Amino acid sequence: MKRKDCNPAPHHKSPFQCNQGVVDRIIQHLEHTGKVEHICTYELPHRDNVINILELLSKLLFPGYFGKKAADRDKLKLHLCNTANEASELLEYEIKKCLIHSSSDNSGGNREKAGEQAKSITFDFFRSLPDLIGILDGDVQAAYRGDPAATSIEEIIICYPGFRAIMIHRIAHDLNKLGVPLLPRIMTEYAHSLTGIDIHPSAVIGENFFMDHGTGVVVGETTEIGNNVKIYQGVTLGALSFPTDESGELRRGFKRHPSIEDNVIIYSNASILGDITIGEGSVVGGNVLLTRSIPAGSKVAREGPGHKVK
Repeated sequence: MKRKDCNPAPHHKSPFQCNQGVVDRIIQHLEHTGKVEHICTYELPHRDNVINILELLSKLLFPGYFGKKAADRDKLKLHLCNTANEASELLEYEIKKCLIHSSSDNSGGNREKAGEQAKSITFDFFRSLPDLIGILDGDVQAAYRGDPAATSIEEIIICYPGFRAIMIHRIAHDLNKLGVPLLPRIMTEYAHSLTGIDIHPSAVIGENFFMDHGTGVVVGETTEIGNNVKIYQGVTLGALSFPTDESGELRRGFKRHPSIEDNVIIYSNASILGDITIGEGSVVGGNVLLTRSIPAGSKVAREGPGHKVK
């Protein structure tokens, strides 16, 4: 049998020659849409760096629970300082890129201004971390009190996807309040991919919040949740409609999601839609669809084709 020549025939084009036309069309598209700007002038935030920041912050907020054993007691301060320094340096770098991207100005003066702003934001964020630890401790306690299957606090911190999602949300929300663009959304969408729980970083969530099971929970951008609220898997706190302006573009920046007052329980697969209020101490049953406000102390259950409010 004649052995085939492994080398390509002389008349074959190299892969680069074959792809030149494709690359030319890609560049043409990038220039037409303006996407070429962040390639040739400024960087977008790096998703892997953002994930690394979250991992470092997890180790700082809960030493010993995430990553390796924290340190010997006499070296704990040094260990936490090193973790904080690494996280703050990386966070400042990524915030700067986000600020430059949001302004689309890569001039030297704007880069310097963005760097100073990123440094200030990072400082303010780290200064608030002790308060964040206290709030997250409340979320852990709420989970332990609310789930009879929980055997320990450690189990909740290490294992529960609902806790991981709320921890990332609270980090992202604090950065969002400090005016950081894009980066908080990267964080919450990472949590979404990790846990199946989708919480917008602008959503306001009170203390002692617990998502039991959590998978499929959706919390929209303008949602407001009070203290001591418990929700189950599949709950949607969403918008009822998407109105447009005179030009046909979606309206943005207005209240379109529910407000959930203190001490509310929402059971699995309930959908609460629109700018409505669920009154304090109410209980919303499973598979209920609510598009109107209910007063404090209400109990809503699905019965046959409709809902019954007590």
